[in-house]
Amino acid sequence: MDNESVHLTPAQRLHFDIYGFVLLENVLTSDEIERMKSALYRIKDDQDLDGTRVYLNWRGEHHAHMGNLVEYDSALLEYASHPKLVPLVEEVVGGNVRLEETEAIINKRSAEANLEELHQRRYNPTGFHRGTKHGWGTYMEQDKFHCIFVKTLAYLTDVGPDDGGTCVIPGSHRLTWNQSEMIEAALSDDSLIHQVEASAGSVLLFAEALIHSTTAIRSDNERVILIAGYTPPMVREWPGNEVSPAFIETLPEEIRPLISGSESWHWKRRY
Repeated sequence: MDNESVHLTPAQRLHFDIYGFVLLENVLTSDEIERMKSALYRIKDDQDLDGTRVYLNWRGEHHAHMGNLVEYDSALLEYASHPKLVPLVEEVVGGNVRLEETEAIINKRSAEANLEELHQRRYNPTGFHRGTKHGWGTYMEQDKFHCIFVKTLAYLTDVGPDDGGTCVIPGSHRLTWNQSEMIEAALSDDSLIHQVEASAGSVLLFAEALIHSTTAIRSDNERVILIAGYTPPMVREWPGNEVSPAFIETLPEEIRPLISGSESWHWKRRY
């Protein structure tokens, strides 16, 4: 697929500029979803990851967080280099990109969770945060908003209002307010928070300058998400997400710079 033929619609670009995110519906096929889920469940159940570069962190028995995934299974590499997604990332970053990190979460409601308490609140963010902020890590060019740290978050299961969808504070990607003050203000007024609902195969494209959080699950469903982070090639990968040189040598030439960041300061702009 020619990268030049893949782009956000004007409406999608406007949504991203205003709110800091846009939901891309039905991007992944059912086969892609199943292959990606299968790989992630194998990581979750793997008793010996020492021979891999994957890291797996358990946050209680209900929450598995894993990362540095591209060497583990071809389906996870294909997501990180997906031809329907990378051009959109490049559009909002403003030039070609390198893979900064890959991670995934498989989680369900904690057995200790107070379900009555969870249902008393409309939203249940578990930890608002962001990776950069407006003023450093963002810029304007040709009247469009750009962020040098962008993520794609794939929903590999349906996520309804009770299924732990990603929560965001829309518009926070363009503000220089103190972060804790923004979070406190949003938590005092639900209308300032948006929780994403999506069908399996949809992808959330968002700026890391946007304040966001996972949310507590109220249903009996298990949630599976797969995330890739991207930056310009001269920016370093997230520590722990280094890809081995031997693996990079096996990659097709057209995606090698994306995974390795080898283009470094030779940043190919979109302008």
